[in-house]
Amino acid sequence: MGMKNMGQAGSARLTKREPVRSGFTRYAHVTAALLCALAAGCSRPTGDFDRARPSVIHDRVMPEAGELAARNRGDPVSKFNYTNDEKLLRDRGWTLIRPPWTKDWIGGTVVELSRTRVLPEVEGRVPPDLYYIFLRSDKFKSSDARYDRITADAKGDTKLVWPFCEVALRVTDADRERIRVLEAKRLTTEELYAGAKARVWENQVMIKWVSQALRYRIKAYRTALDSLEIETPSGDRLWQVNTAIKKMETEVILAENGCQVENRYGLEKKPKRSRIYTGWGTERPPPVK
Repeated sequence: MGMKNMGQAGSARLTKREPVRSGFTRYAHVTAALLCALAAGCSRPTGDFDRARPSVIHDRVMPEAGELAARNRGDPVSKFNYTNDEKLLRDRGWTLIRPPWTKDWIGGTVVELSRTRVLPEVEGRVPPDLYYIFLRSDKFKSSDARYDRITADAKGDTKLVWPFCEVALRVTDADRERIRVLEAKRLTTEELYAGAKARVWENQVMIKWVSQALRYRIKAYRTALDSLEIETPSGDRLWQVNTAIKKMETEVILAENGCQVENRYGLEKKPKRSRIYTGWGTERPPPVK
């Protein structure tokens, strides 16, 4: 089979829904995940420094239910083992897609159902107004402390974007190599072909989801700031909050551009050189008589 025909056949196989497990197993896992969400919220449990804690429900039951749900939706599902960087990509990504307010169990449940693929990843959006609701419900001794909290959260997010991007770039490079090797092989199994294509798709969806979640965080911080300006005005804190959010936005643009450092601000073409700052008449050697 030629490479072109193999690619077309592989694409057809990839879009075709694969058979799911037995009805009992399928509904048992889906029901368990939904009962978890309805009973107490499925926000992922955390330990020291808000790091994720091991959990049977969140590490085994919900991912299996999510895999079945993804197959039913027709989304690609890979059975490949994760590389070290792919694991790190998901670990670092989780700190950015979870709700900015850790006590937000509503948003945490939505994110966790999306992380485990029970819901599509693009639907794991946390309502931006929830951050302000939880922020104002906490009993701070000073009203300025809420402004300081927004500043601290925005600065913390800013520091996490580039470490995530470093891993995302390595994963993207590895995916290119994976596809190159796959297409160079004259013969391959359907399982190997579909698994490779699905893993590349999963990695790219994860990177896109993080950039989307960061944009929602900026919206949440601005919503909270706009509300605090009316509820508890504090002019001396306003500048530092706005500065922190603007710095975060520059990093979010980087993530939205696929973490590519070149042309990170999305310029369509390179700006023209300024003759004022480069030296008038010195850009070309003088003519020789």
